Amino acid sequence: MATSNKIALVTGGSRGLGKNMALALANKGFNVVITYHSRKDEAEQVVAEIAAAGSKGAALQLNAGNTQSFDTFLTQLKTTLEQSFGVSTFDFLINNAGTGLTAPFAAVTEAQFDDLFNIHLKGVFFLTQKALSLMNDGGRIVNISSGLARFSLPGSSAYASMKGGVEVLTRYMAKELGARGITANVVAPGAIATDFNGGHVRDNQAINSMVASNTALGRVGVPDDIGGVVAFLCTEEARWINAQRIEASGGMFF
Repeated sequence: MATSNKIALVTGGSRGLGKNMALALANKGFNVVITYHSRKDEAEQVVAEIAAAGSKGAALQLNAGNTQSFDTFLTQLKTTLEQSFGVSTFDFLINNAGTGLTAPFAAVTEAQFDDLFNIHLKGVFFLTQKALSLMNDGGRIVNISSGLARFSLPGSSAYASMKGGVEVLTRYMAKELGARGITANVVAPGAIATDFNGGHVRDNQAINSMVASNTALGRVGVPDDIGGVVAFLCTEEARWINAQRIEASGGMFF
């Protein structure tokens, strides 16, 4: 049973870490709107699981890398909030949607770079900017980064650069939105076993073993290690956490 009327928007919530975040928020008693890029069936299954947890859910299509679509998306979001939740605003924005790329620095193409930039940095910047008109004062923004913004592994230069930009942007969000009581924080997962980036952490035994051997807790991360951290940042207990980077990597490369 939902214990709160507060509503979270989780981009990329149909699978992987985003799905886990959405369900963790639902289990905290929050209502959740998720976005999906193309897998509507998976998104509808997550909405069903949100309902099974006792909260209300909804799913909307969004291409997080296409800023030209954001005005239309936010109009659809406002309609969904009014029709499904009886309100016109929401409380928590979780900028999770993303794609991966593993390629040597010398081989990254401009098109690959632009794709990552549009989804991970430009998209986060302008979706958040445009969503501010629908966000309640006292809300929360949680941006998703990566352990790769702190440590360096070959092949992640472009992806990690975008996440580094998100981390700086988050501090500026916290500074400029503080007057509205809106906090902004970063959660930076370590290597997690999902289908992200072709499932290489989950399915490549050599990578899996390398990660486990370089993590203090001796294993690769799983989605359940991350969703609860994001959900916690949306609780009243986390109200004084702001402008912070919280890495959830099990102690990787320390």
